Amino acid sequence: MLNMLALIVDLDKLLPVLLTTVIFVAIGLVVFAIAFLVIVYVSPFSVKKEIEEDQNTSLAIIIGSIIIGVAIIISAAISGN
Repeated sequence: MLNMLALIVDLDKLLPVLLTTVIFVAIGLVVFAIAFLVIVYVSPFSVKKEIEEDQNTSLAIIIGSIIIGVAIIISAAISGN
């Protein structure tokens, strides 16, 4: 019986947390989009062509690393560290 009571969620506490989570997700996605657009505009070549048509794995790894770095920065900013 005690285990079933632990599954009940107080909506008064859940809704503010859910709202802030949605806000941080939206901010994170905007920052990711801006970071990717900066990469596309700064590069002297077509990123889409290099990755999709020319199968440039090293460029895909670099862009993936930049995305992971931005994710770490956003995570640290959200958690306050």
